[in-house]
Amino acid sequence: MPRAAENNGGKVGVVLLQLGGPDSPEAVEPFLFNLFADPDIIDLPLAFLFRRRLAAFIARRRAPRVRGYYARIGGRSPILKLTRRQAAALEGALRRDIDARVVIAMRYWHPFTEEALDDLLASGVRRVVLVPLYPHFSKTTTGSSVREWERVLRRRGAADFRVTRVREYFEHPLYIAALVRNIGIALARVPEADRRAVHLIFSAHGTPVSLVKAGDPYKSQIERTVAAVVAAGEFGIPHRLCFQSKVGPQRWLEPSLNATLRALAAEGASRVIVVPVAFVSDHSETLWEINIEARAEAHTLGIPYFDMMPALHTAPEYIAALRDLVMENLPQ
Repeated sequence: MPRAAENNGGKVGVVLLQLGGPDSPEAVEPFLFNLFADPDIIDLPLAFLFRRRLAAFIARRRAPRVRGYYARIGGRSPILKLTRRQAAALEGALRRDIDARVVIAMRYWHPFTEEALDDLLASGVRRVVLVPLYPHFSKTTTGSSVREWERVLRRRGAADFRVTRVREYFEHPLYIAALVRNIGIALARVPEADRRAVHLIFSAHGTPVSLVKAGDPYKSQIERTVAAVVAAGEFGIPHRLCFQSKVGPQRWLEPSLNATLRALAAEGASRVIVVPVAFVSDHSETLWEINIEARAEAHTLGIPYFDMMPALHTAPEYIAALRDLVMENLPQ
């Protein structure tokens, strides 16, 4: 019997907070609507007066193009399948010490937070740890998911839950070790004689610059992760940080992934490996934006070797990091 079931107050629910993704072509438009209807995404003066109408307009306009992206990567997002594997691996790691039930709460598509709560209630869980699958804190990711959890809890009247949460883990040594390990996998695919010619491109999901100016710590945490990975990996090759996935007319974090590729091509770079530093599993931002779109751009620019680091998924070091974070944040 898991030790903590006897000594620590019974079963613990662990809620993995993640973005989610459409599970069919028909789900693309409602997924986009949910994304752009989030007040943490569309945050303008008096936006509550028009947010849902604007979200419906953006979703309708973008859906055909986005469906095309998903058609190139299997017709749906793989994020739920991959997150389920992470949940199973984490639950297995936790159950060596505690009676744990790991569930998934996606922010913009099924299983939603309500569904995760139903699962916990059915399991008799009242002690909960919220674990973001975003290593870096931003109000648009972890912040939005936590606020949704709090709204659902209030709406359902589940006030007897004892809830703790992991805020961020961008410098956790096991998370850093997982990134170093997977960069090593990508580097090992390069002939040894050519490895010194590789440029590492750390690519993170971008955010509006206005968010950074308002105090959001995401950008500085990304920079600290990159510094920690470079120091721990001792790769001895050049590296750069860039940002991707810009949406809308606002100024976003720079340089972009495409601008970085253009700069490297102008310098005569012949080998690049993109490290999706803020993503812990594959979805459209890695499989489409990096592995198809950016790869095609690199080849057009005359960069003959392009590769992408494997996503962390269930890398042992990453699951061990999540396990440590849960154990450090158990509700009393």
